[in-house]
Amino acid sequence: MSIKEIIANDLKEAMKAKDVKKRDALRLLSSAFKQIEVDERKELSDDDVIKIIQKQVKSRNDAATQYKEAGREDLMQIELDEISYYEVYLPAQLSDDELSDALKEIITKVGASTMKDMGKVMGMASKELAGKADGKRINECVKVLLG
Repeated sequence: MSIKEIIANDLKEAMKAKDVKKRDALRLLSSAFKQIEVDERKELSDDDVIKIIQKQVKSRNDAATQYKEAGREDLMQIELDEISYYEVYLPAQLSDDELSDALKEIITKVGASTMKDMGKVMGMASKELAGKADGKRINECVKVLLG
């Protein structure tokens, strides 16, 4: 069963259970899928679905941060709740130690030694660690390792 089908089933379950927050969050996600399918005229693969979910999580995190800075705890909590519903469908994220080890291997592969080589490392890391670690975390870890 594809991730998209799992989300559709979970949406049905949320409707039956009258879980309004989860239902609304999953509806937003489903509409994001449909929008991409209509715009690009293609069937989404699991990788496409994961990228869309990651994008939604990132935008929710950004919104939550802005709401927190504005003192709107109520709106921040709504965004954080939606993130918790979405993260269930994402692959497990690497721990800090696992990320550091993976990046050390990549640094060795590309022969990086200084911050000038960061672009090479980030290019390979973005491909190899896609879905397993956020780009911001990768960037910060590479800076530490090369700095």
